[in-house]
Amino acid sequence: MPAVDPTQRFSARVDHYIRYRPGYSPEVLDVLRKKCGLKPLSVIADIGSGTGLFAKLFLENGNAVFGVEPNKQMREAGERYLESFSSFVSIAGAAEATTLEDHSIDFVTAAQAAHWFDRERARREFVRILRPGGWTVFVWNQRRTQSTPFLDAYEKLLLQYGTDYQQVRHERTTDTIETFFAPSPYQAVAFDCAQKFDYPALEGRLLSSSYAPLPPHPKCAPMLEALRRIFNLHQVNGRVAMEYTTRLYYGQLA
Repeated sequence: MPAVDPTQRFSARVDHYIRYRPGYSPEVLDVLRKKCGLKPLSVIADIGSGTGLFAKLFLENGNAVFGVEPNKQMREAGERYLESFSSFVSIAGAAEATTLEDHSIDFVTAAQAAHWFDRERARREFVRILRPGGWTVFVWNQRRTQSTPFLDAYEKLLLQYGTDYQQVRHERTTDTIETFFAPSPYQAVAFDCAQKFDYPALEGRLLSSSYAPLPPHPKCAPMLEALRRIFNLHQVNGRVAMEYTTRLYYGQLA
């Protein structure tokens, strides 16, 4: 397991996270409307809400959203990002201790976050705050690692320079889902997603990752030199494409 406290991994990366992480497709809402009965009156608890990228989808749908975020820097960034939405409530809490009232929530969501939770404690907390018939929803934008020569080279760069990349790669999500929902059934849906970056944006995207070394770490400068070489080799019209598979999991906890 990574030595860094998961709730503090992104403290120094907030600006990069806001600017360069991908958002979430409206197709997520379409699925939740059709399969889970999501309505504008549904109350959402977005756990590990971070800078507010996922919460914004629901706020634009008319939902009341409680954004539960343990990291002060990320939480404050989310408050600024979502300040125009009167139905957003920011909470200093965690997946294992949300501070929300019993059976007050229709949908518990977590985007790009559930693999950091203490699964047993978080599951108990979700059961406590969900109303009868409520839904648990997990989403990840999983970066593709071998679908293009650029993505293959980018993956090799992370394996070479990442501080604990092997331990936190998204392969962990499958185990997270199986153990979190068990013995309850769940459903899975996948969508395509992509971003195009010039070099400064690509560098920002890399530095938004918790396993990318930052200055003055001795690996940072050589990592960025390698990133520039990769970009120069694979760019087309000054840009490279970062491809993702957006994976949506939803179910009702017994």
